Amino acid sequence: MAPSFAELGLPASLTDALAAQGIHEPFPIQAATLPSSLAGRDVLGRGRTGSGKTYAFVLPVLARLAGRRKRREPLRPRALILAPTRELASQIEASIAPLARALSLRTLTVFGGVSPNPQISGLKAGVDVLVACPGRLADHLASGHVHLDRVEITVLDEADHMADLGFLPVVRKLLERTPEGGQRLLFSATLDDGIDVLVKRFLTDPVTHSVDSDRSPVATMKHHVLHVRADQRLPVLVDLTAAPGRTLVFTRTKYRAKALTRQLIASGVPAVELHGNLGQTARTRNLAAFAEGAARVLVATDIAARGIHVDDVALVVHADPPVEHKAYLHRSGRTARAGAEGTVVTLMTDEQLTDVRDLTRKAGIKPTTTKLGPGHPLLTELAPGRRTFTPPQAKQSRPAANQAAVKQAPRRNAAQASNRKSQGQRKPAGAQRKPAARRGGSRTGEAR
Repeated sequence: MAPSFAELGLPASLTDALAAQGIHEPFPIQAATLPSSLAGRDVLGRGRTGSGKTYAFVLPVLARLAGRRKRREPLRPRALILAPTRELASQIEASIAPLARALSLRTLTVFGGVSPNPQISGLKAGVDVLVACPGRLADHLASGHVHLDRVEITVLDEADHMADLGFLPVVRKLLERTPEGGQRLLFSATLDDGIDVLVKRFLTDPVTHSVDSDRSPVATMKHHVLHVRADQRLPVLVDLTAAPGRTLVFTRTKYRAKALTRQLIASGVPAVELHGNLGQTARTRNLAAFAEGAARVLVATDIAARGIHVDDVALVVHADPPVEHKAYLHRSGRTARAGAEGTVVTLMTDEQLTDVRDLTRKAGIKPTTTKLGPGHPLLTELAPGRRTFTPPQAKQSRPAANQAAVKQAPRRNAAQASNRKSQGQRKPAGAQRKPAARRGGSRTGEAR
């Protein structure tokens, strides 16, 4: 039997705050790392996406600050959590905020793509926990709007993704501005791409915990490759996405995401797009539409491959197979999270046969490959339910993201629409299980 949060050393104030959120049992990565992090040790945690890493670092951060009551100082946060993307930063803040409020601690999120003025005002007012993307935080640091010399504990989340995005030089400069004796926690799915350099430079005698690495198979995830003709890719995709429930579709480029979203809408499938060409307001609005159900399909580039958490994503479709295997694993990890079931489908043409075989081999995946076309019975098996279509509007005065159906979605941050499940937490014993939209079972997932 797994130990409780209290048995792992979490203070009563935090266990009570977790219970109020319906969280009672730790996940393996949390049970493994909490004794060390709560004791003040530097921790290197490795685990695949969806393993519950968020609370593995959120809880020791809050426990440390709550146990050492200090007055908030303007411009000087006490804890720093670095995340590679805006969406991930927002969702970390959404996870930590209710727990922090229960402890009378103040949080703030800092990232680019929005006006810096509210962030500057928040920093001047004083914060306990600062959740930030490296680029915007470096800007605030250079302009004197924040100082990191009072940071007691620093967290790097998705460190390998920061490396992929080229953030490591900025991250090194930020860490150099934090006190040498501060506690540091680093969480990553892998330890390549220069992550080991960060570990050797900034972590002191770290305790390493590896739970469910990115190459660990997910028993509840089923992988299928659908071998289709090039001219049949869209009809097959429409068939899959017209089924009930949420589907996350991945493309390689921003142009393809935009074009495919329009094609799905024209075919009667409510869809929204998520990619780097969208402003922050549009990204937040589209993600909210997907999370709230106004659009049942999200078409995204690899910007959504990590960190975005949306419940009940039963199907992930690689409309364009990714270039490398890590992207495949992280994309696929948006479903079958926290023990739930999920299905991953890759659409493959004749020209992509060799590349897809190499991709799945490197990913350690043995998919079921089927040559098919529109109307094949396997499509109904992969995405059960009655296909429904919504006639597109006659005139599109705004981008596809602003369909009338999408406007009905509450314009709130999609991170806050994610519930306890999306942070990789089990339901409390006896809790009422919400039926999955597609299967009628317990399929849930997260998307970034």
